[in-house]
Amino acid sequence: MPNRLSVVDSERCVGCQLCMFACARRFGDGGLERSAILIRSIGGVERGFTVVVCRACRDPPCAAVCPENALKLRKGGGVLLDPNKCTGCGHCREACIIGAVFWDERANKPNICVHCGYCVNFCPHGVLALEEVAA
Repeated sequence: MPNRLSVVDSERCVGCQLCMFACARRFGDGGLERSAILIRSIGGVERGFTVVVCRACRDPPCAAVCPENALKLRKGGGVLLDPNKCTGCGHCREACIIGAVFWDERANKPNICVHCGYCVNFCPHGVLALEEVAA
């Protein structure tokens, strides 16, 4: 069965960004530039944080607007990028209603969560989980 990353409890997020560092490390990067997940403050430590990551839409608007058909539907929801087809137009980023299409400035292409679950292993507070979903 395919997997999907899910935000189990954003109230538990302390903003440590370990998930972001882990995601970027998949590409061999030490910083946050190529992370496909974002932890953002919603008003300081008192108000908490929000987790911005692909929610694995069944009918993703990012794929619908891609003029090159570079975003293919992924089993279980969401998309997979074919970088050879992508021209870097940015329509996918504009179409994502939750802002979960991030941009790789070096490649001039989108960076979208592939639901591998690597970040889950680095979240010390149980904010994230990898769930099995029907295809």
